[in-house]
Amino acid sequence: MLQPSWQPNYKKAKTWIISVSVVLFIAITILGKYNLAGQDILPFNPRIFATINACINSAVSLLLIGGLLSVKNKNYMLHKKIMQLAILLSVLFLVSYVGHHLFAGETAYGETDGIKGLSAAEKEAAGSMRSFYLALLLTHIPLAGLAMPFILFAAYHALTGNYTQHKKMVRWVWPLWMYVALTGVIIYWMIEPFYK
Repeated sequence: MLQPSWQPNYKKAKTWIISVSVVLFIAITILGKYNLAGQDILPFNPRIFATINACINSAVSLLLIGGLLSVKNKNYMLHKKIMQLAILLSVLFLVSYVGHHLFAGETAYGETDGIKGLSAAEKEAAGSMRSFYLALLLTHIPLAGLAMPFILFAAYHALTGNYTQHKKMVRWVWPLWMYVALTGVIIYWMIEPFYK
């Protein structure tokens, strides 16, 4: 096992992790109500943020697998570096996610005529794949919000050398994080044909 990188201070860490998580949740919720789409503020197509999001989620998925394999092979230093990179990419994802929703706006699965709201014909054309997409989205969004503080707590326990607690947490945090990352990619590929 690695030597701790940080001195333990659970009370301070708990306050910081919960505060950051709540502030980010509130900020994303508030920013989700604002839409600067169509105002040509950016000198590029803001839909590029969605592609960046999918690439980041793909990279995080691969890093999570690499992190799992490295720790199973007892290569703890490699594991630490991989997981720190996964957290860094997740932070970059949040920035890109906010950029996408702020500057590109929302896209409805199945909307093809450019008129807000799906017509009966559009719903029929989207078929059962729309229901699958919405079900995936309804699990992805809340789990993404819930995962963040637990990922940070798991990282805190690893960095302070509390490996027993770290192992207990990652048994369920890792699959949750992997699910969020993979479904993020699937959601992107499903909605991408409907971007205007």
